[in-house]
Amino acid sequence: MARLEKNEYASMQASQLKDPIIFVVDMVNGFVNEGALHDEGIDGISPSIERILKGLDCRNMFVCDNHPPHTREFQAFPAHCVIGTSEAKVIDSLQPYIKRTIAKNSTNTFMAPEFQEFLQDELSWYKDIIITGCCTDLCILQFVLSFQSWLNEHNKEEHRLIVPVDCVDTYDNKMHPATMWNAYSLTNMAMNGIDVVSTITSTDW
Repeated sequence: MARLEKNEYASMQASQLKDPIIFVVDMVNGFVNEGALHDEGIDGISPSIERILKGLDCRNMFVCDNHPPHTREFQAFPAHCVIGTSEAKVIDSLQPYIKRTIAKNSTNTFMAPEFQEFLQDELSWYKDIIITGCCTDLCILQFVLSFQSWLNEHNKEEHRLIVPVDCVDTYDNKMHPATMWNAYSLTNMAMNGIDVVSTITSTDW
């Protein structure tokens, strides 16, 4: 569950979903288990992500930071998730559920070439796009706002973006309180038409 002082979002039943796909963003060692940018607290959302991956058993895409040793983003953030290192690998608990991976070289999945190919070639196969992972105020927020803007621009009324609160989180420290940034980011998403829900559940799981 995203670290929040208060969770006022309603739950969603799996039966309400239509042709779903799940994106799992940056649940890699470099943000969870090791390295300059990791926060082990983020692992708290792993069981919820695992539960919907297993319960829905639909198409998924794991989006992974995958940086060359010298990359522009390292001007703003410490070096992390370098190609070929353990930091760039999906955490062990979620490895069994990977159906496809997408590499990205920025905080925003929307800019990744493989995601652009997905938009053009595969988006029409799905109606509900479920977005999970970290960090709520960086990679998740940028991705869903860019994605929503693109859907609006092209009048793609048949698609819906869904963010389950129990499947996203951000890092926590004195300069970056997770509760505040989670609350701000989730509110921002909801105000922009994203379906923010507390959880996706089913009596069959």
